[in-house]
Amino acid sequence: MSATSLPAVKTYWGLPLNLLPGYLAIIFFMTGDGFELAFLSQYLVDLGFSQSQSSAVFTVYGLAAAVSAWSSGVIAELITVKRAMKIGAALWILLHVFFLYLGLNGANYFFIILFYGLRGLAYPLFLYSFVVGIVQNVGPCQISPALGWFWTVYSIGIGVIGSMIPSTTIPLIGEYGTLWLALIFAVSGAAIAIFGLKGLKNSEKSNLSAKEKFSELLFAVKLFKNPHVTYAAIIRVINTLSLFGFAVVMPMMFVDELGWAVDDWLLVWTVFFAVTIVSNVFWGIMNEIMGWINVVRYMGCLGMFGSTLLFYFIPQAYPHSFIAACIPAVLLGWFVGAFVAITPILTTLEPEHKGAAISVYNLAAGTSNFVAPAIAVVILPLAGVQGVVYAYAALYLVAFALTFVLKVKQPGFKGAFKRIKIDAA
Repeated sequence: MSATSLPAVKTYWGLPLNLLPGYLAIIFFMTGDGFELAFLSQYLVDLGFSQSQSSAVFTVYGLAAAVSAWSSGVIAELITVKRAMKIGAALWILLHVFFLYLGLNGANYFFIILFYGLRGLAYPLFLYSFVVGIVQNVGPCQISPALGWFWTVYSIGIGVIGSMIPSTTIPLIGEYGTLWLALIFAVSGAAIAIFGLKGLKNSEKSNLSAKEKFSELLFAVKLFKNPHVTYAAIIRVINTLSLFGFAVVMPMMFVDELGWAVDDWLLVWTVFFAVTIVSNVFWGIMNEIMGWINVVRYMGCLGMFGSTLLFYFIPQAYPHSFIAACIPAVLLGWFVGAFVAITPILTTLEPEHKGAAISVYNLAAGTSNFVAPAIAVVILPLAGVQGVVYAYAALYLVAFALTFVLKVKQPGFKGAFKRIKIDAA
């Protein structure tokens, strides 16, 4: 059964109740995956590596994530969602142990890059396979709110809980001990997904031959012949540049330059992600009222342009004020969720190849994970953190310009504000 023929499922404020275990699994798994996000770059510097070496670790990780993200949508469609999530979880757990024991334990830079980089292959397979599960198991008019909830639980895991717990445990057991605790959450998330997700509708493409499956995987590349797919993908790359980039460069500014403790910086990062819990759901609903392109263009691109600059300049103006630092964190968290419509935009552009369209989306998301620290690697030695911030902000203006050439017909939207009904029971 295709997603376009699916009837509406029972929801609670846009949350599909039939997929609730999957949403819970994402919270737990991404909590484990997010433990190191906002402190690993600084921890590597503390181990004796340079800022550029630290950023390079994240660049390799992001490159691996981009490759995995590209293939995960089609892989999940071809081998089923649950099987893809199982493989992703198993790889993550194994490689995380190697990263900690062989890499960080002896400060071995080769093993750090090798196993942390390879671990970048694992989380997208778990995370983005569930996106395919959403598209295949909810009605077409429910996809945008359902994906808003997906990014909300993602934020709860990788950002809120994933930052809050280290801010408490690092003063007690240190960064290395905290990273071992991540295994508990990753294993829990995997178990919830494996045993909790039942009755998923899978694509008919899971029955294709091996040759046909390989051809379908390569088809995701062919979608870029559609210029509007390319425009949407570039906008998605730019979407999370500040998210992934600030996780690398801002600890250096707050800790090394402004003299903050690591756990205080982590609380600011927690505030950012806490706001995304609300913003992802809010913009998922507003997409259906204001229109996909309007939200991405005016709220996403322009909002992120301004809040990216403020994230640097407000702490510089008030270097010892936690409240001042939280203001741009709130703004960044509010506007980053305004790009949630890129997924339905891509699947609408290619309705007969939703798995491949999601793979394009995932490739763009993974590429953002790679491009953000890569920009930092290049610019940090030349212009410092301020130069990196300027580069990110400029790219949001590029995304703003691209929204004027991106054309997509939104189902049921005539170009004016409209009222929609969101089930609350």
